[in-house]
Amino acid sequence: MRASRTAVLTLVAAATLVLGACGSPGSGGGKAETTAPGATAIAACDPVAGDKLVVLTDDKGLQNADNIIPAVNKAAADANPALVKTLDTVSAALDTDTLIQLNKAVDIDRRTSSEVAKEFVTKEKLAAPDSAAGAGTSLTVGAANFSESSTLAEIYAEVLRTAGFKATVQTIGNRETYLPALQDGTLAAVPEYAATLADFLNAKANGADAPSVASGDVDATVAALKPLAEAAGLTVGTASAAQDQNAFAVTDKFAEAHGVKTLSDLAATCGGLVLAGPAECPERPFCQPGLEDKYGLQFADFKSYDFGLIGQAVLKGDAAIGLVLSSDGALAS
Repeated sequence: MRASRTAVLTLVAAATLVLGACGSPGSGGGKAETTAPGATAIAACDPVAGDKLVVLTDDKGLQNADNIIPAVNKAAADANPALVKTLDTVSAALDTDTLIQLNKAVDIDRRTSSEVAKEFVTKEKLAAPDSAAGAGTSLTVGAANFSESSTLAEIYAEVLRTAGFKATVQTIGNRETYLPALQDGTLAAVPEYAATLADFLNAKANGADAPSVASGDVDATVAALKPLAEAAGLTVGTASAAQDQNAFAVTDKFAEAHGVKTLSDLAATCGGLVLAGPAECPERPFCQPGLEDKYGLQFADFKSYDFGLIGQAVLKGDAAIGLVLSSDGALAS
């Protein structure tokens, strides 16, 4: 799973991911077994160049549910119940397609997060019905140092302003930096990721080797998160349908040629696949081993790329399938 979100991630610019991409294009991997022991051989499907990437649905839940969720200082939430209630309206308006468009507006169209946030709040009619609910309370919304977090924080702040809060946004850094500020009340709220936050707090409470409490089930993940958050002096709001997590994409032409929409479709249709990913992908359970174990996918070759180059490799037909982020702006239609 993603342990850190500290850089702007697009399919056309270099970035970092929990998998720690560090290989050069086409390096590493070599030939892999086309058919896993005991598996039935399926005809190989060669890469197909295309015009855009299509994310295949993770229908068996290989990835943990990293849904966007408001994390709020508990004392602040207890003092003003309108705080969480207002942020939950943002969750209700977000899904992954919407998040992709927000990221495209900032990362590709080069608009500012604050401009995009104001437009989003207006378009989605998120202005609070009670403009005095915040009663002039001053608070700071924190953001991690990557664009998606900044945009979400600006949306949180803009909606809170419509409820009467005097909200500002401050970019802090990574989770290790901003979480203590959220716990001590320096920050009132931060846009978070359900699975990553749950396992982060679990490791803090129960040790680095504690078993993961997150899963691909967002309801179960949030249920595990809530008591951990409360023990840490936090309150979490409602998880949105928007997810920012590892995903696997093929080209539109490949998906059309083979009639695949899900990873299960791909496993039933294609063998001998070429997989593109970060150098560590062949050893990481949420990458190649997970695809093989959970779905029975069969790979003939693995090609290592820096993360920002994976999408381009798939688009050019150098690999049939590649690791991407589910909310990347480059996935916009």
